[in-house]
Amino acid sequence: MLPLPADIFTEPEDVSPDSLANLGPLRRLAGTWQADKGIDINPKADGPERRTFIERIRMDPIDPQANGPQLLYGLRYHIHINTPEEDITFHDQVGYWLWEPATGLVMQTLAIPRGQVLLASGKAAPEDTKISVTAKRGDTAYGICSTDFLEQAFRTDSYRCDITLNDDGSWSYLIQTELFVRGAPFNHHDSNTLLLVAPPKLNPLAAIVNERAKGNRPA
Repeated sequence: MLPLPADIFTEPEDVSPDSLANLGPLRRLAGTWQADKGIDINPKADGPERRTFIERIRMDPIDPQANGPQLLYGLRYHIHINTPEEDITFHDQVGYWLWEPATGLVMQTLAIPRGQVLLASGKAAPEDTKISVTAKRGDTAYGICSTDFLEQAFRTDSYRCDITLNDDGSWSYLIQTELFVRGAPFNHHDSNTLLLVAPPKLNPLAAIVNERAKGNRPA
């Protein structure tokens, strides 16, 4: 952990309004993505189950965010997953990917509508093509928080997300969550390779600045 500056209140003034230009290694994740060959290995009463899933991810740039002197650029994301066999949602997830240019800190927030949230962290340089973030149960900085039921039945001890930015413009991920199910450890993991189906839009502030530069009035 870096030492705190003497002034923890003053926000930076030289902030670029263009988040897309300042996302560092996260820039290539911006946009809307889709794939239909994701693989999920999850725990069931009879043993591990392997499911193929269809995934759509939308990642939209947000305006720069400041915690006093700490400046973050990021993406707000929504993941929707279903399976070829069922119409009902298989997995729904929202959160943010954040990058701090000054330190190379990468963060992912995650929330799922089954009573679980987490904040994971890692480090990456602007030109990196591999991004990894981790979180651990009980960590007060980058940790995992779950409902009483999940804590007792499907306890999540750790989370790791590894992303690879591929040469063809796609990106791949491997997510591993170490669970504790009925007194035994279980490695729940998901993997997929996503293809771009729609380019990203500008973050709200950048869109306003661009319209003003053209002499237009923002809608």
